Amino acid sequence: MKAILTAMAGAVVATLALTTLPAQAQNGKAAQKLEDRFAAADKDHDGKLTKAEAEAGMPRLAKHFDEVDTQKTGSVTLDQVKQYAAAQMKDRKK
Repeated sequence: MKAILTAMAGAVVATLALTTLPAQAQNGKAAQKLEDRFAAADKDHDGKLTKAEAEAGMPRLAKHFDEVDTQKTGSVTLDQVKQYAAAQMKDRKK
């Protein structure tokens, strides 16, 4: 009986791991794609985008640039973009 319960518990854990893996992999792919697009748009390679760089390389970001640039520095970092995107996703789930 103990062996059966152990096997069932293992099966449940494996099933949960398999069902969450695609979401994690998808999030990883989306994050990597965002990082790649940000790096490509960052023409001067200073780790931040100006509005002009965003307009040229990430037009959807450019539309929301002022919202992302919370510190009003005239540029945004990848972390600011990720924070903004996470907040937008959280608001959509409500």
